[in-house]
Amino acid sequence: MSSMRSPLLDLPAAVEADGLDAGVAAHYGSDLREQRALVRGEGYVDLSHRDVVTISGPDRLTWLHALTTQYFEGLQAGTSTTALLLSPTGHVEHAMYGVDDGETFWLHTEPGAAAALVEWLQKMVFMSRVEIADVTDRFAIVWRPGAAPAEGPLTRSGGDSLGGYEVFLPREELSAYAELAGPPAGVWAYEALRIEAGHPRFGLDTDERAIPNELGWLGVGVHLNKGCYRGQETVARVHNLGRPPRRLVRLHLDGSVDHLPQHGYAVRAGEKQVGFIGSAARHHELGPIALALVKRSVDSEVELQVVAEDQPTVTATQELIVDPEVGLHVRARL
Repeated sequence: MSSMRSPLLDLPAAVEADGLDAGVAAHYGSDLREQRALVRGEGYVDLSHRDVVTISGPDRLTWLHALTTQYFEGLQAGTSTTALLLSPTGHVEHAMYGVDDGETFWLHTEPGAAAALVEWLQKMVFMSRVEIADVTDRFAIVWRPGAAPAEGPLTRSGGDSLGGYEVFLPREELSAYAELAGPPAGVWAYEALRIEAGHPRFGLDTDERAIPNELGWLGVGVHLNKGCYRGQETVARVHNLGRPPRRLVRLHLDGSVDHLPQHGYAVRAGEKQVGFIGSAARHHELGPIALALVKRSVDSEVELQVVAEDQPTVTATQELIVDPEVGLHVRARL
């Protein structure tokens, strides 16, 4: 969870989010209206609660190439990328999203995740000429719909970012930037579009057992034609043999129930638990939707139930996100 409080919470009608997204606005009066504006290409989303890390030095790209799941060698300035750090057994430990400016790789990650990430990266420097810094207290992220401008603040273009891009800017410029950026939208609107796009969020749609093959990160955050990296053996074995143990799925929830399921709620097929809810939102067209991680063997046509002890059971139909046989996102670009 972030320790930062955004100055944009002082804008009219701002209502602060809670949990992992505390510190920024959940909405500014109507998350459904804000979603529609974003779909039209208008406005911005304050993501300044996310952590920001910089990696500089002449060896930064070859060093990142050796450590992560992504192909960093030869990465062109201004080109955005997604990368994962895995455990030796292939479980996802960090997810990061960033862009190189020719001298520094700028990345952002989940609120509160930078300290552990930087600590681990520092241990891996050895003789490499790299410098790593947590700059969360000095730099912030704003998300914009549409294509990134050719000039302006450093941006991460969003081919895998809901059809938009992120802007890295000094925190003291956040309010001034927002004045010129159009109508504000809260993280509830952003999350609804993210869930619609089927993009998992580390720590919400994952657990400690999650591997990239289950989440549609192959070809997006995992390059399948690069050299060795920690955890590669598991990723390659599951990819070559197929049939990852679980799969990410989008659920269309029964809209007659007036609450959204929370992270961790059980997903059942009949009397048997087959997975858990990651994140949920109300979409302006699709209604209540969620991402869930379920067993690969679950029939994709079977109606599921979302269950919590203190809430009514919610029925849900499935929509395929990750191919259950090969572990690829149905929209993945290889």
